[in-house]
Amino acid sequence: MNLKFCFLALNFNYGREMVVKDVEKMVAVGLVWGATNALMRKGAVIWDQALKSTPRTNTPIKKWLNLLLIWQYTVPFLINLSASAIFFAILSDTPISLAVPVTNATTFAATAVFGMILGEETRVGLALFGTLLIIFGVYICVM
Repeated sequence: MNLKFCFLALNFNYGREMVVKDVEKMVAVGLVWGATNALMRKGAVIWDQALKSTPRTNTPIKKWLNLLLIWQYTVPFLINLSASAIFFAILSDTPISLAVPVTNATTFAATAVFGMILGEETRVGLALFGTLLIIFGVYICVM
């Protein structure tokens, strides 16, 4: 009976250790998504300014291709897609009920913080308060 209990305890600790490693990966993906969201927004502003300075005869496909030619948008977009692939790999081993809240909350907070760093107009106090609430909520999810 004791041997069975020890095995279950070891198995629980191993599973807990794996979840902590997965949470670290989820937070990393959320940080990458948040940073690239803010950077893509900057690239989209550059694209919008370029559209306003060109004739209106562009087709939707040309507009889309012009967006992809702006490196300030394309590079963060590709990094964002890479993080999405990592997120799907994480989902193969982690419960979706943990992965989605942790990653999305981290993304939301990181987008706000990186937006402030990039000089976006933000209500700093509310953004930081919301970020602290998100960190607390993620902590509750993980524990």
